[in-house]
Amino acid sequence: MGIIKLKNIRVYAYHGCMLEEGKIGSDYRVDVSVKANLSTPAQSDNLIDTVDYVHLNKIVKQEMAIRAKLLETVVKRILDRILQEIPLVEKAYVAVSKINPPIGGNVAMVTVEMSKERS
Repeated sequence: MGIIKLKNIRVYAYHGCMLEEGKIGSDYRVDVSVKANLSTPAQSDNLIDTVDYVHLNKIVKQEMAIRAKLLETVVKRILDRILQEIPLVEKAYVAVSKINPPIGGNVAMVTVEMSKERS
């Protein structure tokens, strides 16, 4: 078993419940971690045998581009797509952070983290 991580994917998106958030947008950070059996690619040295992190990054960028009111919704969509599109992944973990959220205080970021296992 092994883990592949993508840390600090930077995205500009338009999520949030407030109307202004949909117009102005905000900076986001996304972290993805997937658990998979990496013994075959470790031996074969072939990209087709492993979890392509370019594919993971593409899923994140595409799902972050679809507006949602809640970060929970975005995280769930990312998790669902990872497990749908990448059969080698047994478990995925995703954290989406809104940088400098408009919550009336000095808060660096708000983060929603979720994980999902293949059933």
